[in-house]
Amino acid sequence: MARKKKLLPTLENITITGVAAEGKAIAKNDNLVIFVPFAAPGDVVDIKLTRKKNSYAEGKIAKVHTYAEQRATPFCEHFGVCGGCKWQHLPYEEQLKYKQQQVADALSRIGKVEPEHFYPILGAEKTQFYRNKLEYTFSNKRWLTWEQVESNESYDNMNALGFHIPGMFDKVLDINKCWLQTTLSNEIRLSIKNYCFEHEGYPFFDLRNQEGFMRTLMIRTTSTGDLMVVVIFFYEDVEKREALLNYVAEQFPQITSLLYVINEKKNDTITDQDVLVFKGKDHICEKMEGLTFKIGPKSFYQTNSDQAYNLYKIVRDFAQLTGEESVYDLYTGTGTIANFIAKKAKKVIGIEYVPEAIEDAKVNSAINHITNTEFYAGDMKDLLTADFIQAHGMPDVIITDPPRAGMHQDVVDLLLATEPKRIVYVSCNPATQARDLNLLDAKYIVEDVRPVDMFPHTHHVENVASLRLKENPQS
Repeated sequence: MARKKKLLPTLENITITGVAAEGKAIAKNDNLVIFVPFAAPGDVVDIKLTRKKNSYAEGKIAKVHTYAEQRATPFCEHFGVCGGCKWQHLPYEEQLKYKQQQVADALSRIGKVEPEHFYPILGAEKTQFYRNKLEYTFSNKRWLTWEQVESNESYDNMNALGFHIPGMFDKVLDINKCWLQTTLSNEIRLSIKNYCFEHEGYPFFDLRNQEGFMRTLMIRTTSTGDLMVVVIFFYEDVEKREALLNYVAEQFPQITSLLYVINEKKNDTITDQDVLVFKGKDHICEKMEGLTFKIGPKSFYQTNSDQAYNLYKIVRDFAQLTGEESVYDLYTGTGTIANFIAKKAKKVIGIEYVPEAIEDAKVNSAINHITNTEFYAGDMKDLLTADFIQAHGMPDVIITDPPRAGMHQDVVDLLLATEPKRIVYVSCNPATQARDLNLLDAKYIVEDVRPVDMFPHTHHVENVASLRLKENPQS
């Protein structure tokens, strides 16, 4: 006999007191910590509990009695349903304050380190339309909001082109206007969707049953005016595909790179797929401080170009290069940081797991006539060894920009054994960065820290820390 699910209570007149690391708000009730999305510190609300453990609970707002003074009006019609931009209800200055605090808490509680200089977070001048890349999903399982469900309207067309609903792998929210990328990006998405609605033979993808023609859409932009559109189909239908792509090319002559993919796999990734050119170039170009960076459909490039430039300048300043240093750039990606700092270094060696990214890095060095860089592909913990360092020279400075999981223990151990004079650690996850800084504490002093806001209206924060070798490091 199945156990009955325990009904959880609704807590009344609860004051929201803070913001948690993952972006949810925090409240307390009888020593129980409660995490609540879309609330702001100072709100007085009723909370319907959705999950309860011994030390914490999760819930959602059932009723608002009083809104906090420090609140902003969300500007997007999809706020509260879409999985992105969850902090639109917080004024931007408040967002920056909580992000700064998030980094400070991680450093003190997890890292047990106190930097000599903790600089204020660098906020973004542009807090809307700041992304240079977005990916949308075609789906025949449109997500309906409660308002739409309760309206009793008939929804014959359940197709959607937009973003996946958090926690619902096969449900997609149809997006009317996204405030993350340019108006032109919105126009392209809506035009493609309407074309598919108005012409037969363009069924949207059914993820569960693995059927349908239209699969995903990627749009990339640059400050140079280049524009890439990649349409991903589930199977080849030359007549239908060419008709759609010709329409897109005619409607949007601004597109400099119109590409397509036939992806018959069960997942949406295209890293192992052939990307074919329909019209224009197979890449776009971004410029930064006189450098040109070639970006292909599979290339990684920071999605906020303006803040990426600011981030790289902080990295370069923290590295304190004089032109005589040998620099290792770990997790180099497409070599953006390596090429950006190359003119200030004697030699830069970039290491990255993805071979295609390393090829991009080499191309970016070549097109910028940079001759003092070398790039190698391989798993960091396997490639970066004592033998590798012996073959390529001891690094004076190491720049590391690992994924969210942080650095592998073997990589940390090698840094400690190698003892470069300076380490600059870039992180998109202050918690794992703080963990690694704690491990490096045996030989390094955390000198400078500066957070950078790459993603306004989200809880995500980038952080840059510089470390210098202690005068008498422990053995």
